[in-house]
Amino acid sequence: MPNTRNHAHREAKTSRSKKNRTEQLQNVISPRINDNEKKALEKLTKTTSKSISEIMREAIDLWRSKQRKLCM
Repeated sequence: MPNTRNHAHREAKTSRSKKNRTEQLQNVISPRINDNEKKALEKLTKTTSKSISEIMREAIDLWRSKQRKLCM
């Protein structure tokens, strides 16, 4: 039996534009990091006011751009 109560509650709580963004971001990646990497990420979140997810997305974009340069 689907959990419709929680789903309905979530839908009512979010705006339409936020709902669309949430639907687009359904994929979850769970990296394993050591204590030093965690501390570095926490420091970045404080100094940049960005979430870890935003920082990781930027890191992926940077990595992809470097890979494209290597392939050319």
